[in-house]
Amino acid sequence: MPAAKKTKPAAPGARNAAIRVVAGSDEAEVKRRAAELAGEMAGPDAGEFGRDIIDGAAEGVDQAVGRIHETRQALLTLPFFGGDKLVWLKNANFLADTVQGRSASVSDALENLQETLAGGLPDGVKFLLSAIEPDKRRTFYKALGKLTGIEVFDKVDSSRSGWEEAAGSMIDTRARGRGIRMGPEAIELLAMLTGGDSRQVDNELEKIDLYIGTARREATVEDVRTLVPLSRSGVIFELGNALAARETGRCFALADQLLNQGENAVGILLVAIVPTVRNLLIVKDLMERNRLRPPQAPWFFGSALNALPPEATEHLPRKKDGSINAFALGIAAMHAKRFEVAELRELLDACLTANVRLVTTGLDERVVLAELIGRVAKR
Repeated sequence: MPAAKKTKPAAPGARNAAIRVVAGSDEAEVKRRAAELAGEMAGPDAGEFGRDIIDGAAEGVDQAVGRIHETRQALLTLPFFGGDKLVWLKNANFLADTVQGRSASVSDALENLQETLAGGLPDGVKFLLSAIEPDKRRTFYKALGKLTGIEVFDKVDSSRSGWEEAAGSMIDTRARGRGIRMGPEAIELLAMLTGGDSRQVDNELEKIDLYIGTARREATVEDVRTLVPLSRSGVIFELGNALAARETGRCFALADQLLNQGENAVGILLVAIVPTVRNLLIVKDLMERNRLRPPQAPWFFGSALNALPPEATEHLPRKKDGSINAFALGIAAMHAKRFEVAELRELLDACLTANVRLVTTGLDERVVLAELIGRVAKR
């Protein structure tokens, strides 16, 4: 029996169209894209013999090795009736930095699979790999990147500097995909309320899509506020925004919401009011000294800060990783025109006075907090 004819291996740096890889930490997005690719690669007429799906969610090292060998065998088996065949290693979890992923047995099996892929697949055979949270340092992962390129879908990491911009960009892209227009403030709010989680973003955009209907295709800040539930961090974020915008009524409503949820006045003062006033003062002074213009969106302010000499920014608040908290300062920069430097200095002193009153006196905390909020938000 003559040997099966194989496709030529892709030239170095070229994309092998018969092999596709989808990977990343965003499990929902990896699964969505992989299912989409499986439909494209197998074609609409692919029947039972046109798809060979191997479950890559292995429970142990032996099972992982078995699934890899099963995949390799499927790739080397000719399609029935001379048609095309898709081999899909689905939701592989043994590429991660786990006991399975670090196993020598798994590494050896992956090396054999890598050799099979690099040598060229039989005509009509296509391979799709979807992997959850792969270790990008691994040899197999790097080899796949050279062989075909990898579509990566990672979660937005809210612990890293600049996550807000990444989340905002993702939300803007997905909203446009649904035909929804969103301004910078609406995108910013949705990013903060969802933390950039793609599944929650999709759920909220679906609600927004249905809410605005076919006639009005622009989602406003109020639409986001109406439809997206507020977490504790979301309420704190909104209170800071309302203070900076000097929206007195909304400030009182949000503060009452936090108090009714069990937050104490000192906590609200320290996590919402003081940081807002401090950032406004820092940014107002910085903008006046360096003739900076207010940004159109908070994440644009980072580029303005980067253009300044180091001595101009060395006093700015930093994150745990040492980077400037440009997003929070960007929000302040958008609202700084509503305040004067001298006024903000007085308001920061008022925060200190309120803190002392809350800690050392028996005054009603709601009254002390309301007086301070009224003073900060008063136009």
